Amino acid sequence: MSREARRAQLIASTIETLAARGYSRITLTDVARAAGLSHGLVLFHFESKERLLAETLNFLAEEYRQNWQAALSQAGDDPAEQLNALIEADFNPAICTPSRLAAWCSFWGEAQSRPIYQELCGDKDDAYNRQLEDICQRLSDAGGYGHVANRVARVIRVSIEGTWLDLMTMTAPYERDEALSTVRTCAALCFPQHFTPDGLRHDRPREAGLR
Repeated sequence: MSREARRAQLIASTIETLAARGYSRITLTDVARAAGLSHGLVLFHFESKERLLAETLNFLAEEYRQNWQAALSQAGDDPAEQLNALIEADFNPAICTPSRLAAWCSFWGEAQSRPIYQELCGDKDDAYNRQLEDICQRLSDAGGYGHVANRVARVIRVSIEGTWLDLMTMTAPYERDEALSTVRTCAALCFPQHFTPDGLRHDRPREAGLR
């Protein structure tokens, strides 16, 4: 394998190992075993466990950023379609996998990972939150809802994160489609003229200048 392909293989194995063992218990030996490689080869590519975990987190964060930005770029100018695209992006089967959800939760849940998380993900999180708040503001204006946009955006974001946690931790988890419908229900409660639990309303009002 090329250097890039081998590093990608090891990051994929780290995601799976994080899901199985958690942040505090993971070792380079665990990752090497999952990848079918030697401990020394993992060290050759990443130098330390801390470096490997940082690179894995950076990979997840960049994958997530590219996913929602790609979805948004295809949604057009209608804020309702943009919000729907952001919601659907979080349940993209390529992103919303059991191992990825568990890996994210490992980083979120460990106090020792927070400085790394803020360094690698803080700006990306801020960009996402600003985008979501802007969409909610425009959608509130289009429907005359009078919402405080940052609070509505927070409610929707917390709903998404809550269903992610459910999908990972519940004894009998519901399916990804049910999680998506749950978040759409949240959007419908906030923007009833635009959303139903099944998705966008066809008779929704439009932002000024849009047909």
